[in-house]
Amino acid sequence: MLLDGKRVLVTGVLNDASIAFSVARRAQAEGAEVVLSSFGRVMRLTERTAKRLPVEPTIVELDVANPDDLAALSERVGGRLDGVLHAIGFAPESCLGGGFLDAPWEDVAVALQVSAYSLKSLAVAALPLMERGGSIVGLDFDNRVAWPAYDWMGVAKSAFESVSRYLAKELGPKGVRVNLVAAGPIRTLAAKSIPGFEAFEDVWAQRAPLGWDIKNAEPVAAACVALLSDLFPATTGEMLHVDGGYHAVGA
Repeated sequence: MLLDGKRVLVTGVLNDASIAFSVARRAQAEGAEVVLSSFGRVMRLTERTAKRLPVEPTIVELDVANPDDLAALSERVGGRLDGVLHAIGFAPESCLGGGFLDAPWEDVAVALQVSAYSLKSLAVAALPLMERGGSIVGLDFDNRVAWPAYDWMGVAKSAFESVSRYLAKELGPKGVRVNLVAAGPIRTLAAKSIPGFEAFEDVWAQRAPLGWDIKNAEPVAAACVALLSDLFPATTGEMLHVDGGYHAVGA
């Protein structure tokens, strides 16, 4: 099994449609001990969903915008970590759906902190538990081009991609790899909250050479688990596309 004996922290599990849920389930199937994180009002959603995993995991409190939670993470998780999945993103309503020119800085700052800077925050918080090295994997939506309706979340994703490269540079000497999985659109709870998301759904399956199922997160989960494993010991700072090949073709 790919993750036999490994311990992995998985963020972002809200319900069983979450990509993070598929990653947690696949990680357990590959032998990992999984720890989930959640916070605030969504904690109850995470607790309910955790019961649907093959092995019900421990859940720790973590708001990546809360310095106290970040400082307490290593104590709350305890033991060691071999891998971390960053599946966190949020933008206020003004930052999505066509209001790019109108979104105020206060809202943009929230989007950038939660959706980009948090990768650094989470990595630093988890680092004391990764003395033997390991792998940090972030869920991404490739933002090398401008997308309809994605607006400031798109900008945050571009920053997220840059943060991952700088983290790869900084953490490589400590034996920690940092990579992203750029997924095609999956119909998650978060995706449904994006105005105009159906525009992605309609075109993706038509243009992706391998086709694309917006309801199936398993291909994305498989890639995340592979990167969390020891199969890619010399790969870091990489963005792996799992999108049916959409990124590789033009109109």
